[in-house]
Amino acid sequence: MVASEVFPFSKTGGLADVAAALPRALARLGHDVVIFTPRYRGVREGRVIHRGTVTLGGYRRDYALHDVPLGDHARVLLVDCPALYDRPALYHEHGVDYADNPLRFAVLSAVAVDWAATQSPGVNVLHGHDWQAGLLPIFARRLPGVATVFTVHNLAYQGTVPKHWVNDLGLSWHDFHPEGFEFHDHLSFLKAGLFHSAALTTVSPTYAEEIQTPEAGEGFDGVMRARRDRLTGILNGVDDDEWNPETDAHLPAHYSARDLAGKALCAATLRQRLQLPQPTAPGAVPLIGIVSRMVEQKGFDLLAQLRGELLSLGAQFAVLGSGEARYEQFWQSLAAEAPDRVSVTLGYDEPLAHLIEAGSDLFLMPSRFEPCGLNQMYSLRYGTVPVVRHVGGLADSVTPYRDGQPSGTGFAFHPYSAEALLASLREALQVFRERPAEWRLLQQRGMALDLSWERSARAYVRVYKGVLADR
Repeated sequence: MVASEVFPFSKTGGLADVAAALPRALARLGHDVVIFTPRYRGVREGRVIHRGTVTLGGYRRDYALHDVPLGDHARVLLVDCPALYDRPALYHEHGVDYADNPLRFAVLSAVAVDWAATQSPGVNVLHGHDWQAGLLPIFARRLPGVATVFTVHNLAYQGTVPKHWVNDLGLSWHDFHPEGFEFHDHLSFLKAGLFHSAALTTVSPTYAEEIQTPEAGEGFDGVMRARRDRLTGILNGVDDDEWNPETDAHLPAHYSARDLAGKALCAATLRQRLQLPQPTAPGAVPLIGIVSRMVEQKGFDLLAQLRGELLSLGAQFAVLGSGEARYEQFWQSLAAEAPDRVSVTLGYDEPLAHLIEAGSDLFLMPSRFEPCGLNQMYSLRYGTVPVVRHVGGLADSVTPYRDGQPSGTGFAFHPYSAEALLASLREALQVFRERPAEWRLLQQRGMALDLSWERSARAYVRVYKGVLADR
């Protein structure tokens, strides 16, 4: 596998969690998995097992591979090339992409292919994740019999760069056409992965359908329709080693669907850490959690429209994330106006993310679009009832509550509007306050779902076996 970020070595979003959990799940099924990712600044793990040189077009870069085991049958090979990866950030600084990103991630895929070419017994499958690994199937052409799989985690990120990079990276102009990697007279890493891989996957069944439409296709809907016979939607899973309320090392108390008592201590600890007042009685003030990138895709424009309404809900908000300055400033001003009701922590803090998932009563994800989403699944696992927009992976993982019916695991709205979001949130708070028995059932149904990575990994194995059979 090739991925630009893998937790705990690097992380900006859900890709890092998937790239860490899926290899381990495949390994537990008996498969041997190696995942290549950059050795970014600050990463100290690993022992050097190989040194080499990669040449792409006019570029020549020396590198070392640092081996880190992930358990039996799975390991990470960190590609150490300081000239490319020793940077203050992964992809960009101050909102500006690194100018040599095409080279940085082309090298990552080229190193993986070079390594695969030396292995005995041989590698069966090369699996790339997102645009950064889009050139993997191009480089893999020299490995006969090796199948390629490409996963789209978010079609909005496309790796579209000026066409001079075709020469710069030593690629062939024979591939620079609409059914190759040309996209509006540019080189698209994403399109290379989509058109040249034997199989395509994306991270939820609903998103696989959505990206074939002009509304959600981000300009690639025609490509997705052209390759729909090779596309499979596989819902991500929850890494039980990292996200389990019965064993989570970041929590002050553990709990389960059978005994939720520890969740109250998690809530009290969360409020204490964030300096939010403790309620006078249990359940008197619901606590709403948000852990997210603060961008429009995640519905932050809707939340900004509801400034007055959010403060009138009689709830507290625990917010963690970073992103666009206008949304960071929105939450900071809200916290300054109502410090007893709103706490915002900018940046990312893994222990705090776990505590918000465990200590909150509700979790809010009003995304404009959501390929899969992981936080709503963490919330279900932790008995924190999600309020989501019925789209993408959110629709595949959260069953909407129906008044008076013994079903549902959360609350959902469909029209992308502030009014629809507010109505859904008010409905959830009403059930929380007035129907505690139904709320408990919502929690327990969510916690009982099979959200394991084993389920997802078996689906990936079926894809791998399919492309190998084709070969």
